[in-house]
Amino acid sequence: MHGLTGFQRDLLYVIAGLDQPSGQSIKEDLEAQSGQEITHGRLYPNLDTVVDAGLVSKGTIDRRTNYYAITDAGLAALEEYHAWGSDRLA
Repeated sequence: MHGLTGFQRDLLYVIAGLDQPSGQSIKEDLEAQSGQEITHGRLYPNLDTVVDAGLVSKGTIDRRTNYYAITDAGLAALEEYHAWGSDRLA
């Protein structure tokens, strides 16, 4: 987790909180949270990175739309990262 960018960690949190979201759903959630526009050129390469790392799985909804789901490894990484951060705030 510490090797990921902040944006990639945000992707994991968003994906973990949604039920098999599409890239567009992830984009909309991040934009609503951050108040910033997220470009496709930023979103999809970062999604590929977390998929390649085994933290997220990618499937097909239809010919044009993919969905993303947090993996067990991704959820464990998020939990460990959250615990690490919580210890610093205590």
